[in-house]
Amino acid sequence: MDDGRTVTVRVPISIKRRGGRKLVLAPTGASLTSVSVHRRIDNAMVKAVARAFRWRGMLEGGECSTVREIARAKRINEAYVGRVLRLTLLAPEIVETILNGRQSSELQLETLMKRFPVEWRAQREAFHLIA
Repeated sequence: MDDGRTVTVRVPISIKRRGGRKLVLAPTGASLTSVSVHRRIDNAMVKAVARAFRWRGMLEGGECSTVREIARAKRINEAYVGRVLRLTLLAPEIVETILNGRQSSELQLETLMKRFPVEWRAQREAFHLIA
């Protein structure tokens, strides 16, 4: 019943999962959730970075001599090991940003697992860490 006192407002939004959290997104894709961008530790990203450096240590320390050996030892796909190992090429500031949970909501593990520039300045630009 329309009594003149009620106003209905419809806002088209979508809900996405990022870093294990639900974010409410406006039609433009901007986050409407009050989750602070300044401190949002993405456990999946942190684990991937930790694995990358641990596996690199296994290679450098002689525990394993190839990516294939790591894949067999861990019973995982060799291509996955290669993609994760690439994370050791990230600029130190990017690794620190991820470990401190200060990455932007646009920086996702899925993005990091794709090819990215090896040069650190280009990485910062690609991941929008340069103003």
